[in-house]
Amino acid sequence: MEKIRIGISSCLLGEKVRYDGQHKQDSYITGILSQWFQFVPVCPEVELGLGIPRETIRLVGDPEQPRLQSLKSRQDLTESMQQWCDKRVRELEAENLCGYIFKRKSPSCGMERVKVYSAGSGMPSNSGIGLYARAFMHHFPYLPVEEEGRLNDAGLRENFIERVFTLKRWREMLKHENSRGGLVRFHERHKYLLMAHSIPLYRELGRIVAAMKGRRLPDIQKDYHEGLMRAFSLRATVKKHINVLQHMAGYFKKQLDHDEKLELQEVFDRYHQGHVPLIVPVTIINHYVRKFDEPYLKCQYYLNPHPIELQLRNQVY
Repeated sequence: MEKIRIGISSCLLGEKVRYDGQHKQDSYITGILSQWFQFVPVCPEVELGLGIPRETIRLVGDPEQPRLQSLKSRQDLTESMQQWCDKRVRELEAENLCGYIFKRKSPSCGMERVKVYSAGSGMPSNSGIGLYARAFMHHFPYLPVEEEGRLNDAGLRENFIERVFTLKRWREMLKHENSRGGLVRFHERHKYLLMAHSIPLYRELGRIVAAMKGRRLPDIQKDYHEGLMRAFSLRATVKKHINVLQHMAGYFKKQLDHDEKLELQEVFDRYHQGHVPLIVPVTIINHYVRKFDEPYLKCQYYLNPHPIELQLRNQVY
């Protein structure tokens, strides 16, 4: 499989670009994720020309419209950084990114809870967004984004990577099957994966697919893409997974005997109670899909949404 292109803060790859001349290499990113992702590194401060090492910078003033200021010299870098951001995000359109991993707490790259200092000597608030991260998320509102610190949370990690792989499949569909029929098949194959995130948005997307007659295909695809990424931005829950698993089990009600049905339900209950991870019931469903050659479920990305080597469904949470 071709590696998926992901934007990333350069320091997370081990590049010594931080203000103190050091890096913040993340072993999960440079180890496991690098097997499937091709990273496009960006360091706003270095690309702006601030040098290595450099004076510490921070956000100051109104958290909604903060200024970017050097700590000692009090040099205001806001306009120059914003101009650079506007130019850089337009350049990144050509990179065909499927996601972005930001450096947390950075006044340029932090996507949330960045310290913003008041003009006086009061305590800073943790309500800011880095100037570059804000510009990037505004320019690419439906692109999956996350911070490296939040990737330590198993649920957030799975959600981000699932969004990235889904977006990659969407773009592959546009490249190789750019038609109304291609959109119908994409929707069908993602039915249960969508239901695990949001049944209302799954139904909304179904209405878009059902009402294609008389509309331009690019307009349909635009509406579907926006709804698709909104749906996957919502975290899947145990309750929603159980609903999907029960739907899938229904395909085998005529093939399974009483004991097999009871065993399957017991596994669902153990997952529901937090005693086993999601991979356990999913593995059993995959077994029955192969055993009984169930054609509809064989095409469902819910059963294989991302490489099993990532072990994203192996955690109990």
